Amino acid sequence: MAQEAVEPRGLEEWQPRTLTGRLVKEGKITSIEQIFRMNLPILEPEIVDFLLPGLEHEVIDVSIVQKMTDAGRITRFRAVVVVGNRNGYVGLGKGKARQFRFAIEKALRNAKLNIIPVRRGCGSWECTCGEPHSVPFTVRGKSGSVEVILKPAPKGTGLVAGDVAKTVLRLAGISDVWTFTKGETRTSYNFARATYLALRNTYRFVTPLDWGR
Repeated sequence: MAQEAVEPRGLEEWQPRTLTGRLVKEGKITSIEQIFRMNLPILEPEIVDFLLPGLEHEVIDVSIVQKMTDAGRITRFRAVVVVGNRNGYVGLGKGKARQFRFAIEKALRNAKLNIIPVRRGCGSWECTCGEPHSVPFTVRGKSGSVEVILKPAPKGTGLVAGDVAKTVLRLAGISDVWTFTKGETRTSYNFARATYLALRNTYRFVTPLDWGR
């Protein structure tokens, strides 16, 4: 589906309900890097709207789920949404609602709350250009039966991955990468989440570049 820019609405009237939100609103936190450096939780989507304007989102899966209750069968929509700024930040969320629009809104809100930083680099020995176009080292992520392995690729390779993984990688700002997958990749949410978790693991290790921070 087509990508759209997420336009923050009502930030002037936003009344923060958490400590992180108040620090952002008061101007004491001016970048989202500070939030992750201080290990503060993001519990309000307006925090992301405030610090990452122009965030893009894409709906990667919409399905109909049913639940049997005493009152009968309830049908709801389930949506999976990816958000990112194409420059080192990406989030993934899903939402369920009886109306399609509300399912999208709920998934978008959850994706913002789950946003993570992605460490990029040039970890391919074939390239060594030093530019942040790929992953710095091999990482892997697993969700359900799906396992995704991301390996550094030289510039010009492109995203060698499935369509769902391409969306997550592209919105995270990765332009070149090799991927290897295992499991039932037709399950879009597990495929996207495995890719998301692999990207999250790029900050699992401290590299020499982080020593001076």
